[in-house]
Amino acid sequence: MATETKFAPGLEGVIAAETAISLLDTEQEKIVIKGQDLIELSKEKGYLDIVHLLLEDSLPNDAERAALEEKLKERYDVPAAIIDILKLLPPHTHPMDGMRTGLSALAGYDEHLLDRSPEVNRDRAYDLLAKLPTITVNSYRILKKQEPVLPRKDLSYSANFLYMITGEVPTEEQAKIFDRSLLLYSEHEMPNSTFTARVIASTQSDLFGALTGAVASLKGHLHGGANEAVMYMLNEVDSVAAFEELLLKKLQRKEKIMGFGHRVYMRKMDPRALMMKESLKKLCEAKGDYRLLEMCEAGEEVMRTEKGLYPNLDYYAAPVYWLLGIPIELYTPIFFSARTVGLSAHVIEQHENNRLFRPRVHYIGEKY
Repeated sequence: MATETKFAPGLEGVIAAETAISLLDTEQEKIVIKGQDLIELSKEKGYLDIVHLLLEDSLPNDAERAALEEKLKERYDVPAAIIDILKLLPPHTHPMDGMRTGLSALAGYDEHLLDRSPEVNRDRAYDLLAKLPTITVNSYRILKKQEPVLPRKDLSYSANFLYMITGEVPTEEQAKIFDRSLLLYSEHEMPNSTFTARVIASTQSDLFGALTGAVASLKGHLHGGANEAVMYMLNEVDSVAAFEELLLKKLQRKEKIMGFGHRVYMRKMDPRALMMKESLKKLCEAKGDYRLLEMCEAGEEVMRTEKGLYPNLDYYAAPVYWLLGIPIELYTPIFFSARTVGLSAHVIEQHENNRLFRPRVHYIGEKY
């Protein structure tokens, strides 16, 4: 007789992997990355510091950070054929699908694609981190009938990324805020996209295949697409009172409000959202217009009072990106580009100590 195993819808609470990469410690309210507190790191460190931590197991010194940035700049250039492929996509293609296509096509340029060693996988990760901003931005620009834009190696990694998006060199404060958003999106234990990447990697598929699957996962509005949905919602109205009314009507219709609630953060605000809220305040102050901040704070209160729900990262990242001049369709592709380093770290770990994922089911069909 088959052994009975408890069914957990959505695998909620199920331990699916052992990892030394990250942990959401809900008791201490910390996001732990390689033994470091991500929120504390976001106050003093930058995105490339986290890249080094995740891929090299240590925070870099100044020389190591500079060397890492130079390594990425040397690999910025994307094969011309990738741009040609993007030009063949239908104009209604979502930029996430464009990015997924470009990412998948890059596999053909890897001369050592069958090598799953940590060293080669790590080198692939750096190559993807260098090229994905260019693919991310140009998948959007090409679909909008705009000319592709080339990266600028005289700017920092994050400043260049933002420059390619907006066409303007960002201020130091803008680049710092954007860099912080990349850092906060970089790694978050075992969300759906990371699980997807590890499941694919467990078949001994390559890094490109694992990350291509992760793009498809992250595109969904219940995962990465939430930041886009939040901004579309904010743009439906133009005042605090109207936004409060909009949320209340949505709740009456039993609609899901994007940007609130999290499978792990159930009784408090996502600590990453707090950091983005601070960034939103700075951008509003620089603009002399606090409307978006006031709307978001009012919505935060409505959801806390009516549903006992708190903001997640996407709720405050959305208006931050809006004030940075980033098109809404690029919010989720940017999320993925930032998360590439975390996903790569998980794929490397999966390949190093692999066991094929093969769960079972609870059968509820016809008797036999």
